[in-house]
Amino acid sequence: MVKLFSSESVTEGHPDKMCDKIADAILDEYIRKDKFSRVACEVMATGNIIFITGEFASSATVDHEEIARRVVREIGYEDEKNSIDWRTCRIEKYIKEQSRDIAIGVIKGEDIGAGDQGTMFGYAVDETPELMPLSIMLAHKIVKTVSEKRKSGEAPFLRPDGKSQVTIEYENGKPKRVHTVVVSVQHSEEYSSESHQKKLRDFIIEEVIKKVIPAEFLINTRFFINPTGRFVIGGPLGDAGLTGRKIVVDTYGGHSRHGGGAFSGKDPTKVDRSANYMARRIAKTIVASGIAKKCEVNLTYVIGVSDPVHITVETFGTSKVPEEKIQKLVHEIFPLRPKEIIEFLDLRRPIYEKTATYGHFGREDDDFTWEKLNQEEVEMFRNLLKNYK
Repeated sequence: MVKLFSSESVTEGHPDKMCDKIADAILDEYIRKDKFSRVACEVMATGNIIFITGEFASSATVDHEEIARRVVREIGYEDEKNSIDWRTCRIEKYIKEQSRDIAIGVIKGEDIGAGDQGTMFGYAVDETPELMPLSIMLAHKIVKTVSEKRKSGEAPFLRPDGKSQVTIEYENGKPKRVHTVVVSVQHSEEYSSESHQKKLRDFIIEEVIKKVIPAEFLINTRFFINPTGRFVIGGPLGDAGLTGRKIVVDTYGGHSRHGGGAFSGKDPTKVDRSANYMARRIAKTIVASGIAKKCEVNLTYVIGVSDPVHITVETFGTSKVPEEKIQKLVHEIFPLRPKEIIEFLDLRRPIYEKTATYGHFGREDDDFTWEKLNQEEVEMFRNLLKNYK
């Protein structure tokens, strides 16, 4: 059976991602100064204006404007005519303290209640070494490579905004080839002519796509590079940006269900963030053990309550042992209360700005503790298979 599946990713200069990055940079600064800060930061950008709002409970004093300008500058935006300028953009703030009603539910003596209701999903699949879907990993690597070549000076005609989309053809459930690749990337005004557009297309295909995607997957692959033919106006001038609008880019590229809660700007008492990270750690451990080729873990919480309402493990028919046995072991060996998750994954650290771009999962970074495999935990699931046999 042949099946097609597509995933997209976006560059750090995409207006939604710029907002995510600012929100997480502000969160990092609060945690750097007060690791028990409770933060829910939202950012919107349009034209040459950035709006920062949200609720905060912290002993720290943070310069939100300075952080926002620093993030926009590091992304590379300095042109208000075609995008946004870190030097001249207007920044509006509306900051308030966290609601006391929410705080009552979160701080429960020595314990922590879930900061909101919600259902979280973690996912893993054996398609790639990272145990992530191939389509989203390739989409991330394409836009990351585009940004690296722009920043290095190798491609000075590129600008910060952009996105990619990769379609994989599956045969009997396994990736067979890359069916289609789409890359749209902002460029300088002089690259609007037909001849320059050809140079840009050739560069993206030869120096980005073919350097990222293994040759054995490029079989009769279709390429669409800047299919409209021009992409000069970008960033928040081309389209307004808002935190939390790229949750599928942040996770598994559409291969897994999503509870709806976004990550960026939220401290780890918000289970939207911490429990999603924990669910990924569990799913990855299960697949790494070899007892299932694909796994989705669902954790659901109620605001103010520490224990999850339920834990559900779905292996899509790939498990070698009954799912109820896997669920039982998950409950036995993994901490699932918010305070336990925070401590287990060491989440009270200023590590979040770098999570805001190129996905929260499938990353090789020492700070991404939810991606680390513990061999003792892996072995426990392998033993489950041995005992079942």
